[in-house]
Amino acid sequence: MAETGLAARLYRGEAGLNIVGRRKVWFTVAALLVLIALGSVIFRGFSLGIEFAGGNSFQVPTSVGTMERAETGAAEALTSAGDGARVVTAQQVGGGGGGEFYELRTTQLDAEQAEAVRVEMGRIFNVDPAEIASNRVSEAWGSQVTNRALLGLVIFLALVTVYLVLRFEWQMAAAAIFALVMNLVLTSGIYSIVGFEVTPSTIIGLLTILGFALYDVVVVFDKVQENTRGITANNNQTYGEAANLAVNQSLMRSINTSVVALLPVGGILFIGAGLLGAGTLKDLGLVLFVGMAMAFLTSITLATPLLAVLKNRDPRIQAHNKRVQTRRATVTRGETPARPGAPRPAERAEEPVAAEAGALAAAAAPKVGARPAGKRAAGGRGGRPGGGSRPGGGKRR
Repeated sequence: MAETGLAARLYRGEAGLNIVGRRKVWFTVAALLVLIALGSVIFRGFSLGIEFAGGNSFQVPTSVGTMERAETGAAEALTSAGDGARVVTAQQVGGGGGGEFYELRTTQLDAEQAEAVRVEMGRIFNVDPAEIASNRVSEAWGSQVTNRALLGLVIFLALVTVYLVLRFEWQMAAAAIFALVMNLVLTSGIYSIVGFEVTPSTIIGLLTILGFALYDVVVVFDKVQENTRGITANNNQTYGEAANLAVNQSLMRSINTSVVALLPVGGILFIGAGLLGAGTLKDLGLVLFVGMAMAFLTSITLATPLLAVLKNRDPRIQAHNKRVQTRRATVTRGETPARPGAPRPAERAEEPVAAEAGALAAAAAPKVGARPAGKRAAGGRGGRPGGGSRPGGGKRR
């Protein structure tokens, strides 16, 4: 790895990527993606599993042939049910001691239709109908899961907000919650656009990635807090520049964390579900893979830039940023910038005069217990007019 390559500079935190400075670009891209995601969710909706939409599932032994053969036979059997009955999803499930089978999920059927389809499948696949299991899933179960998941999400966000306010500050809490919400919206939009099926496993996975996204944000914010501690005591860099340096210093750590997290999830998704046919892992692996990838992007490109925007509204940070810019303008003009806390030129001109006056005043002041050095003024003793110690200047007899 070359010492001057991008990877080497990322490891040293010297990549110098202007992520915070280009926040308008990230915010504009994020706004467009959110509009697309929300538009897809509103007008296209989700591909809900039978746990949410209601339906039936049939478990057919894999001894009937390939997955395509099972789908074709199930579709043929469903024509007897009428009413637009069709196969919604098909996946291979099981393995090991429980045996493997194809799970064919269909649109909702009543009890008589389901029994007729099961018998027809046995005839088509040339197996005993008793080997084909049939279940009916009510949409009420999916609604219950959704309500519980939303309640858990609200409690999670409330606890996370309290923790971030106590651990960091309210600006960091607001930026972190914004990144989490963006993560949820964009992941949901991808599911709506691509048409991935939403199942209870999807909801569980969606809540799981919030913890990963929060961890990624906290790592970056911890570095930002370290770089900006006591920043107003110097005039070297603005808050945004210190935050951008923190992002560059923690960027390689975030990449490593995301890659390490995505590797096992990708293994579950592409090898376990794709090649080995473990269909039950597909829903969970898919939402984890998409959500973790989005969490990395939102924590880097949205959370920290938004934090810089919120902090720049603080009057103390505004004054600090202005001092930094003034100092740089002075250096650009070829002048020597004033040191922090140094007196202004006018103050320095007045300083000798004030010191000299103070020295003279100290010299003229009589010491404690000293006799007066000068002669008494002519006139009465004790300052009485006419002299003498008596009033009117009369002598003592």
